[in-house]
Amino acid sequence: QVQLVESGGGSVQAEGSLRVSCAASGRTFSRYAMGWFRQAPGKEREFVAAISPNTENTWYSNSAKGRFTISRDDAKSTVYLEMTRLKPEDTAVYYCAAQRPRGKIVVPDLEDQYESWGHGTQVTVSS
Repeated sequence: QVQLVESGGGSVQAEGSLRVSCAASGRTFSRYAMGWFRQAPGKEREFVAAISPNTENTWYSNSAKGRFTISRDDAKSTVYLEMTRLKPEDTAVYYCAAQRPRGKIVVPDLEDQYESWGHGTQVTVSS
C-alpha cells in the first residue's frame, strides 16, 4: 500500500487561501486516484475533492466547487488541494486518500473505495 503524509495546514482568516499537500511513498503513485476528505469537530468525515490518474477527471463536493482546486504532480508523487475564499465552515482536519481504480472506474466520493489514508492536517479558518 502507498503511504501518505499531509502537510500545509494552518490558521487563516476568512476569505484567505491555503494549499495543503499530500506526499506519497511506496508503490506506484501515478496509478492511483487521489482524494481529499475532511472532518470537522462533531461531524462525520466528508468528501471534498478527487483526481483520477493522468488528471483525466476531477470531482468536487458542492461546497468545494468554484473555490478549491485539486491537482497532482506525479514526478513528485504529490497531490495538492488549493483552497481559496475560505470560510469558517471549512475548518476541519483534512485527509488525503489513495484509490486504485477498478479498470478505468473511479468512485471519487466514497470512503470505502480508498485503501490508504494519511493522518490528516488541521485547517482552521477564523471569521
